[in-house]
Amino acid sequence: MATEKKTLRLSEEITRAAARFLEAESNHQTLITVTRVELSPKNNRAIVLLSVLPETEAEKAVAFANRRASDFRRFLRQAARMRRLPEVAFALDRGEQNR
Repeated sequence: MATEKKTLRLSEEITRAAARFLEAESNHQTLITVTRVELSPKNNRAIVLLSVLPETEAEKAVAFANRRASDFRRFLRQAARMRRLPEVAFALDRGEQNR
């Protein structure tokens, strides 16, 4: 129970931080939305899932986010209070596209 609560809190914190980071760092030519964060069972890896408009720019936006992943970890270290920061990767949320 406590582990589930911790994982949920960590996921929400990474989601908020990723949204702030991408808003500050993007070129504002595309709308990048953080839809959710998937954490590994040990919380040592996080995949930040993104929705991008226009959809034609989705792959470029995800590539941009992955290029900036190490900068995001630095941002996360300052923005969040975590003992161990997970390795972070960004991916397109394909499930969100089908809605």
